[in-house]
Amino acid sequence: MPATSLPSTSEIEFELQAILRYWKQRSRDNEYGGFVGQIDQSEQIIPSADKGSVLNARILWSFSAAYLRTGSKEDLEVAERSYLYIKSHFIDYTFGGVYWTVDFKGNAKDKKKQIYAIAFTIYGLAAYFSASGDENALVLAKSLYADIEKHSYDINELGYFEAFARNWTQLDDLRLSDKDANEKKTMNTHLHILEAYSLLYTLWPDEGLKHQIIKLLEVFRTYILKPDGHLGLFFNEYWDPKSEAISYGHDIEASWLLLEAAEAVKEVELITEFKQLALKISLAAIEGIDKDAMVYEFNPENDHLIAEKHWWVQAEALVGLYNAFQISKDERFLQHFNKIWNYTTTQLIDKTNGEWFWGRKEDGSLMAGEDKAGLWKCPYHNSRACLELLNRIQTLA
Repeated sequence: MPATSLPSTSEIEFELQAILRYWKQRSRDNEYGGFVGQIDQSEQIIPSADKGSVLNARILWSFSAAYLRTGSKEDLEVAERSYLYIKSHFIDYTFGGVYWTVDFKGNAKDKKKQIYAIAFTIYGLAAYFSASGDENALVLAKSLYADIEKHSYDINELGYFEAFARNWTQLDDLRLSDKDANEKKTMNTHLHILEAYSLLYTLWPDEGLKHQIIKLLEVFRTYILKPDGHLGLFFNEYWDPKSEAISYGHDIEASWLLLEAAEAVKEVELITEFKQLALKISLAAIEGIDKDAMVYEFNPENDHLIAEKHWWVQAEALVGLYNAFQISKDERFLQHFNKIWNYTTTQLIDKTNGEWFWGRKEDGSLMAGEDKAGLWKCPYHNSRACLELLNRIQTLA
């Protein structure tokens, strides 16, 4: 065991169960099916809120992955509930892909094809197949993979285009959210295509899929990863960078997901290369750790630091820092890990109502008006952090 102490596996297991319990108790929509679209910061369910494909796919992944550890029948039932709702309401059986949102009754609303959302649906379906053995989930995941490859893959310049209209024609507005630049290619979408493809490949070792994973790693190495170890965020179709902003959370998340992809395809040279790149990216990312935790973003173009501490950034930092320690045995990574674990457990976990707060501002106050559950607030980052840490710490022991 390392000299620097770690949280006990029982502490992490306790938090995993607390996250799962919140979603089991609070998020089910017993009137219209599936899960409610929004729970606000004051724990009020918003019955008329739209339901997002990303939220539902992440619930599907979280409870499928949790079941593989817990063996809990209830966890598998929640995963099945999500799977059936996605099949019935989010899949576009006419044009392929998934809808971005449905209304609270389950009717298709925003029918655009955001590749990010399709990737997460593949990720959830693959995990559900692994948990349930339901071959239909794997068939659907393969179909969505084919949709991405047919419509989004850029055979000339490599990588994937960001979004399309329902019938796969061009859109003027490609953005995932108002925070994003309106560009044709983004780091974020590529990272989560890679994440989804890597899990799918472990269950369906198709040579064409393997080829695309290797090409995605090439895209990250060649176009997205900058010489200083940070990742570029937005690009045009020719991979010209369109932003200098640094997202510390995405940096540290990518550090371990890129290595996971190399390990999935079992290419020794890639694994060796991406272990070293994981350390390079992690060292760049820790520039964003202040006295408490990891801050959100820095833009060198205007010297603007967003020093908010978001829940998902800390969750990814926990995994990325521990991964860097596993590779390097450098206890500096564990010291940062412990700082962020302490901050998370004391400042982000809602000890009264459950789940994690969205985040805190630079002055330590809670970020006002942010969801406990919603289009972006899901059980994925924090449950995955717990699952990854339990697996990694127990393996080390």
